[in-house]
Amino acid sequence: MKEKAVKKREGFEGQQLIVVPKKISADFLTKDPITRQLYVTDIGYYPKARYHYIKRAAGVSQHIIIYCIEGRGWIEIDKKRVDVLPSQFIIIPVNVPHKYMSDENDPWTIYWIHFKGEISAYIVELILQRAKNYKLHLTYNENRIRLFEEICLNLQKGYSGDNLRYVNMIFNHFLSSLLYEEKFNHSGSEQPDDVIAHTIGMMQERLDKVVTLQELSDYAGLSVSHFSAVFREKTGYSPIEYFNHLKIQKACQYLMFSTATVKEISGKLGVEDQYYFSRMFSKLMGMSPSEYRNRNKSADQ
Repeated sequence: MKEKAVKKREGFEGQQLIVVPKKISADFLTKDPITRQLYVTDIGYYPKARYHYIKRAAGVSQHIIIYCIEGRGWIEIDKKRVDVLPSQFIIIPVNVPHKYMSDENDPWTIYWIHFKGEISAYIVELILQRAKNYKLHLTYNENRIRLFEEICLNLQKGYSGDNLRYVNMIFNHFLSSLLYEEKFNHSGSEQPDDVIAHTIGMMQERLDKVVTLQELSDYAGLSVSHFSAVFREKTGYSPIEYFNHLKIQKACQYLMFSTATVKEISGKLGVEDQYYFSRMFSKLMGMSPSEYRNRNKSADQ
């Protein structure tokens, strides 16, 4: 005899569900300078959630993330029905009507979070710029799941101010893992085919040299115009601007941790004209190299 399909909001074996009391949100989360920027209101984990169904004709007052790691389901938003498969997440903005349901034969396993805060709408907009039909694909990453579990574990410990700040700082990192997945997945390493990352590595090895745009584009194996366009798209800066930023970053280290003169530091960074170097430093740092060194020396006293 076929099991009757009974739609359920919650109540799945092995589920986790935490709802932060509204009084905690009103008394602390919306007022604390850290948490009021971005904070979790509800969080849960539903494994193999057969018949899981939600319909909200007017949406809800929080933004929602649903991250599917197994099984499948669907969501209807903006009068469009979108299939949700493993390694995909859905973002639902505040007050947007929607409904969703787990597949009856292959029920989804999902992590989900409701959140609010002063910058929450801006972050949702950043995610939506990358999404198609409110949906993005994610590579499974155990570290991301650990962040989620860390949020749940610490919320279960209570609602002290320190605990709430800690939890929501973790949530910030969790969101960054969704928004900047490539950086999150490859932290400390670079993809074999990432020519921009390889070129930046070359820049870092040649901070004591003068490197031309032609040399950089040749290293990347691209035309100058294509390389410049791809580099700016990925970093927000032209290749030479970025190279100079790396030089100034290194100059700051020399100024703080060595007794080398400005002229010597300029030479170490492949800039023969120390006055040009000082102007470049001042433009980026807002003060001369000597002022930077003196300021940091006085701060240590």
